[in-house]
Amino acid sequence: MPWIWKSRHISGDPLRRQVARFSRDESGTMTIFATYIILMMILVCGIGVDLMRNEMERTNVQATMDRAILAAADLDQTLDPEAVVHDYFAKSGLSEFLTSVSVDEGINYRTVSAVAAGTTPTRFMHLMGVDELPVPAGGTAEERVENVEISMVLDISGSMGRNSKMSNLQDAAKAFVDTVIQDTTDDLISISLIPYTAQVNAGPDIYSELKTNHRHNYSHCIDFEENDFLTSTISFTRTYEQMQHFEEGYDYYSSRRIGNPGCPQQTYERIVPFSQNKTSLKATIDDYRARANTSIHLGMKWGVALLDPSFRPITQALALDDKIDGVFASRPQDYDDAETIKTLLLMTDGENVNTTRIQPWYYNSNSEYVHWSKYPLYWYLNNHNVGSWNNWRYTKYTSGQADTMLSNICDAAKAKGIIVWSIGFEVTNHSANVMEDCASSPSHFFRVEGVEITEAFEAIAKQINQLRLTQ
Repeated sequence: MPWIWKSRHISGDPLRRQVARFSRDESGTMTIFATYIILMMILVCGIGVDLMRNEMERTNVQATMDRAILAAADLDQTLDPEAVVHDYFAKSGLSEFLTSVSVDEGINYRTVSAVAAGTTPTRFMHLMGVDELPVPAGGTAEERVENVEISMVLDISGSMGRNSKMSNLQDAAKAFVDTVIQDTTDDLISISLIPYTAQVNAGPDIYSELKTNHRHNYSHCIDFEENDFLTSTISFTRTYEQMQHFEEGYDYYSSRRIGNPGCPQQTYERIVPFSQNKTSLKATIDDYRARANTSIHLGMKWGVALLDPSFRPITQALALDDKIDGVFASRPQDYDDAETIKTLLLMTDGENVNTTRIQPWYYNSNSEYVHWSKYPLYWYLNNHNVGSWNNWRYTKYTSGQADTMLSNICDAAKAKGIIVWSIGFEVTNHSANVMEDCASSPSHFFRVEGVEITEAFEAIAKQINQLRLTQ
């Protein structure tokens, strides 16, 4: 049946030709390839968009982090550092990102660290199984000052001879020195010791640098006036009165010879300025003996003066004479020196008392200076028929006036940015109130009994003992 074969041959030939032409046709190849390329470009661009959005969010969080921790670490920042960081994030609408804030601070430094974490959802990468991208941020900011000037104003009045108070003070003060002055603080930290009783013995080296109405060579005290306590400075233009000198008496509580309210003369009773010699400082503290009565305001006046830049000419003169370490010749530094912090530790076990002086007409000749260097005032008046004691003595100022002068010099110190710590050692409520008022804040005041004084000194020292150069 040839027609059948022919029909198949005729009908199949065009189909084969069409299939053959289609198989040889390349006109659609680029379209398919282009389609894949476009899809890949869209996906890559989408990934770029997701990554860009993520990076913008991360940059925003990190920038907020940087601003927050820098503000919080600023030593001039008076607000709570952690609260400052939280406030920055809250005002930026990023509170949900902030996960932790840590603060480490001491008397001369503050370190603030923070960590933030979050995610941004993806719009294209989720097609690849990535639904979100992390937004990490973190940082640490630190501000430190390298140099520290410390005045230790210590009560060694007669009452310190009771109940082992003097030995407890000595242990506490030496522990403070050991904690604050370390190998890593060479040439950075200086300590000035200012022991006080009814007066402060400046010592001949400091005393000789001031203008004084010099009367005797028995001791070296300045008799400040009330207006002197309104300022932190020492004057080089005015002439100070030299304090009267009385011979020692006897304290039956401590079984030691002590002085009436005159100027102390023992070497260990002198001011020790700007030292970093632990051995020497501790040896001086070990020599302290209880004597006379209490004039807290006078100790505070000298402690503040040794932190005031006006004292620098004296320091320079002492350095030239090798009386202090030459590295401290430029101290006290200016108050606005960003690399220096000034702090004062004031300690007492008592209260200010009325301050007595010999009447001027019984203390105005060499023979009278010699006389009173031999005899305690009250012993002499009690053992000689001298008539009314008031003819021989007068009250220079009352205990209340002394408290006011103490408050004034404390205010002057704090106004200059000096950090004032105070310790009331087995004190009355009145004394505790006076000492707390003097401190930079209630948290800078310690009221202690017995060996607790060491804990107070150590608590203050721990604010200083991490001094390091900023890396």
